[in-house]
Amino acid sequence: MDVQTPEGDLILSNGTTIHDVVWDGQYSGTIIQDHNQIDQLNGQFVEQIDPINNQQYVPLQDFYVIKGQVPIEQVTINGQTYYVIEANNINPANIAGFYTYQGWVPNFVVAINTQGTYAAGLPGNSPVFTWTNTTGTVAYQTKVYGEYGPFPGGAVLAQSNGTIIPYGVNTNIPAGIYLSSFYAPQQVYNSSS
Repeated sequence: MDVQTPEGDLILSNGTTIHDVVWDGQYSGTIIQDHNQIDQLNGQFVEQIDPINNQQYVPLQDFYVIKGQVPIEQVTINGQTYYVIEANNINPANIAGFYTYQGWVPNFVVAINTQGTYAAGLPGNSPVFTWTNTTGTVAYQTKVYGEYGPFPGGAVLAQSNGTIIPYGVNTNIPAGIYLSSFYAPQQVYNSSS
């Protein structure tokens, strides 16, 4: 086994986090390429000013959602212990790629697994883009990143408590049936403030 994908965390649906995780198998090359592209876009945009809400852009993070059991193996390479996701043992229909503000990835994982949470698209004139907080910035920033790669943005997870988490998708990783509603939301998010 060769550790080539970026090292990250595996966040389980209950919020438990496993560190030092790498991806092996299907989509490895795509994940590396797309992760590097998000990093390049962060280098280009982070700390610039969002022209809609006049706030600084923030670092966005790519991540991957797997429906069901995640086959992992613990390995030690050059004295370092890794947890390897054996991606060839996962049905491709159960994998999807997303990105959002790096600090919200754990919240996204919990929200996507919470009853009552739904995905919605933001209309082009959504007032969310003008919010002078990180939510407004990330909502618009995902639209900007979508212009530079396979990363359509402008979607939100809307939770029953009123919280929204803006995000974009990675269309290089086709979403299966379970996750497709998060790739192409059928609802529109309307906010009056």
